[in-house]
Amino acid sequence: MTAVVRFAPSPTGFLHIGNARTALFNWFYARHHRGRFLLRIEDTDRARSTQAAIDAILDGLTWLGIDWDGEAIYQSTRLERHAEVAHALLARGRAYRCYCTPEELSAMREQAKAKGQPPRYDGRWRDRDPSEAPAGVAPVVRLKALLSGDTVIHDRVQGEVRVGNAQLDDMVLLRGDGTPTYMLAVVVDDHDMGITQVIRGSDHLTNTFRQVQLFNAMEWTAPAYAHLPLIHGADGAKMSKRHGAIGVDAYRELGFLPEALRNYLLRLGWGHGDDEIIATEQAIAWFDLDAVVRSAARFDMDKLTALNAHYLRIADDERLAGLIAERLGETLDEAARRRLIQGLAGLKQRARTLVDLADSARIYAAGAAVPIDAKASALLDPAARTMLLELEVHLASAPSWAAADLEAAVRGFAAARNLNLGEVAQPLRAAVTGRLVSPSIFDVMVVLGRDLTLARLGAIDP
Repeated sequence: MTAVVRFAPSPTGFLHIGNARTALFNWFYARHHRGRFLLRIEDTDRARSTQAAIDAILDGLTWLGIDWDGEAIYQSTRLERHAEVAHALLARGRAYRCYCTPEELSAMREQAKAKGQPPRYDGRWRDRDPSEAPAGVAPVVRLKALLSGDTVIHDRVQGEVRVGNAQLDDMVLLRGDGTPTYMLAVVVDDHDMGITQVIRGSDHLTNTFRQVQLFNAMEWTAPAYAHLPLIHGADGAKMSKRHGAIGVDAYRELGFLPEALRNYLLRLGWGHGDDEIIATEQAIAWFDLDAVVRSAARFDMDKLTALNAHYLRIADDERLAGLIAERLGETLDEAARRRLIQGLAGLKQRARTLVDLADSARIYAAGAAVPIDAKASALLDPAARTMLLELEVHLASAPSWAAADLEAAVRGFAAARNLNLGEVAQPLRAAVTGRLVSPSIFDVMVVLGRDLTLARLGAIDP
């Protein structure tokens, strides 16, 4: 049987980190088994679903490198099919119309609360004659759930899980206005899409018992289930914004590469021995559900950042130059782009994010008038500025513009004035880069070239 899985987000907000991991695990599973990965947008909650959220989900998946097979399916286009199944259950005697008023339902909840019990519908219209229905009440359609025995799930991650059917009440399938509930729509769509394996967060486990009953009521084969562990913060507490519970788009803005986030999410609840750095192709070859753990995963921003630094170091320089140019907010001419590509080898060894890298790359993107920060400016006192203008003349006649030769020329210039190398090289760095920290100043000068380096020195007023 061909494996068919789905990612089914509700477009009521951004693509958060837990949903991104769920999508990724489904995607890896499908690609490993040479199956299909389908995308279903569960937009039946029309009041809360927004086009902006849909766009954020699609953009987030695309940025992460998660592609789906076929067109995305929008649940809101299938309302008639959902209602059709509910009416089929009515015809089979596996569902019934409930005419409870809002006041009656509120009273049931209060009674259950007073007894310390979870709020449950008491089944009062389960076998009642519809002729007794009160006037003016639009009925809902409820599933006639089993009253005895257990519903059992053989979960690929959690193992065998069971619940007594007496704990599951008769859930609503169609609301009074005829629209389907989430529980009905999910089951109908999973069946019609041929889903063979549902992989989702363990917070959906309670829903699964109810959904399995609905599959059985329709005499459909339920998919297999795998409920992933939740993600907690590094301190073990429930995930929150301070732990990194932000949208995938926010990680992009923070300067993370998609391959780094993809690798990190893969390791949240799944492992392959001691391997930490796992390329996508290798992950597809290795991934399966038997290596997913039951315990909650812990999200650690420091580990993600360290992993991102690794991927920055091995990333293609032309690609990085394009990403940096976007962040600099300016169009680079061809000369600046070439400088940037050439200089990245020295810059990306220290960077942890694209934000870091873009900031340090300004030394190559700027022209003759490089911005000078406060610390560098403080070093460029009148004596230093006068010295640099002399150095400019000295370097202008340098026969070679190689790093070793430039260092030798600056050492000779310093020795002739009874100065050590640092007393010349630091003001030189401040004038040429506009800051006190950079790769080797002689390597930077090689990348900038003779003309631009001398132009920056010449721009320093005595």
